[in-house]
Amino acid sequence: QDFRELRALCLSRGLLFEDATFPAHVSSIGPTLLPEEKLWQIQWKRPTELQRNPHLIMDGVSRFDIMQGEIGDCWMLAALGSLTLRKQFLENVLPKDQGFQDDYAGIFHFRFWQYGEWVDVVIDDRLPFLNGRYLSVHPRTSNEFWPSLLEKAYAKLRGSYQNLNGGYLSDALVDLTGGVQVQFSLKDPPPDLEEILKAADKSRCLMGCSTSGQSRRNIELRNGIVQGHAYTVTGAVKIPYKNGWKHIIRIWNPWGHGEWKGPWSDDSPQWDRVDPEYREALLRNKDDGEFWMSCKNFQEQFSWLYICNNTP
Repeated sequence: QDFRELRALCLSRGLLFEDATFPAHVSSIGPTLLPEEKLWQIQWKRPTELQRNPHLIMDGVSRFDIMQGEIGDCWMLAALGSLTLRKQFLENVLPKDQGFQDDYAGIFHFRFWQYGEWVDVVIDDRLPFLNGRYLSVHPRTSNEFWPSLLEKAYAKLRGSYQNLNGGYLSDALVDLTGGVQVQFSLKDPPPDLEEILKAADKSRCLMGCSTSGQSRRNIELRNGIVQGHAYTVTGAVKIPYKNGWKHIIRIWNPWGHGEWKGPWSDDSPQWDRVDPEYREALLRNKDDGEFWMSCKNFQEQFSWLYICNNTP
């Protein structure tokens, strides 16, 4: 489908685009994502019906715009969270020639890497709702819609929303970058893991990590870490602490809430012994799903680390 041609056609006819190839119908959701009676209760709504003044992007694109919905696609959203930190990749996936302000015709497009080439995926902007709640990822700011629309395009690429329910973070990282990804088992980590993390962060790689466990169950441990879940690694630094140095890692949960409660978490006493300039630069004490932890705790709590970039 040619985005520009279709949009021009809709504008000339004064119509809003309706995508026959990924319709506002149960077939786009998938047969087993929800119990049958719920599937038929799904309503499809355009952002213009939900908000008086919708925007595709407000104040730039951030991982904090994303809050996972009912679908178990943390693997894709963790990759997307990492993508928001790397503008050079992001602009490729999220073309700038669209929005709700100029030339709006209910049509959007996003690009993903598939089998060695960039594929342009065209969608209409009808989003699935169940009992008035987003079935898909929901925006933290009620009138910003890039996460929900990008997720819809990825669902279309994969065949249905159901096909996003469980997957591999490593696949999503490649689909969003066309890059090369490498995985490290944290049960048997390389001896220089701290240096690998710091180097990857410095060279602007996309990074994610995952916990072991049944992906369907999403059990939150007492320490705040969720089993069978994917997270984004958003930073790795070495800071002066006590009389030496400490490697700490920053991690974000695509739920948009739910954080680690152990050492180096938002309220932990470790921060009291850190120089105020470092503390102010690094610590964001909010329930936004993002937290710091030590490299040792990282290895204990997570099972895999994924790193992806243009080149190995």
